[in-house]
Amino acid sequence: MKESTTKEKILKKVRDALVNQMLPPYESVDLESPVHAAPDSEFLDVSFAEAFSKVNGKFVYCADYEEFGDNLRALLEDKGIDKLFCGEEFFRGFLGEKGIACIRDCKMMEECQASLTSCEVLVSRLGTIVMSSIQGGGRRSFIYPPVHIVVASTRQLVWDIKDAFQFLNKKYDGVLPSMITFVTGPSRTADIEKTLVHGAHGPKEVYLFLVDNR
Repeated sequence: MKESTTKEKILKKVRDALVNQMLPPYESVDLESPVHAAPDSEFLDVSFAEAFSKVNGKFVYCADYEEFGDNLRALLEDKGIDKLFCGEEFFRGFLGEKGIACIRDCKMMEECQASLTSCEVLVSRLGTIVMSSIQGGGRRSFIYPPVHIVVASTRQLVWDIKDAFQFLNKKYDGVLPSMITFVTGPSRTADIEKTLVHGAHGPKEVYLFLVDNR
């Protein structure tokens, strides 16, 4: 009798497997529930602050916008920042009321020491800030300046990435911005000798001012 070729042996095993099918060995495994259980929504700000700090982000809690203005002024004075870019109308008006000068011309962005932006949503589990191209100043505002200052509210906190996309889908009625970026701490990369370098492809420092509006 002619010996079966390797191909024929493989095909025979496939046919046998199709005829004599086995039941899934782990039917009881739950593949639907989230792997990381969400904490009480009351503590999403604490979870975010802890995760954000672990990736070298600077977290500042503000009880209201009045306190945010005071904290922002203190930061700018402490860092010696006198060229602050802000492309969002709401914040430009707010800064004007506080006597804080800002630059709105995108052509001057490369000269700015810092940029001030809002964000779309905050992912508490990862300490991640979600940005999009639809925000004032566009995508350059959170890439060019060496210091990125983000202002968010407690109503923008969600637990995980899935929740962030649900938040955005609801906000934009299913028509998402052309670009969505997940920012987790300052820009960092490793060179060929595995030496970690901050600010190689973006901001060296990221500040998150969280305004409590619950």
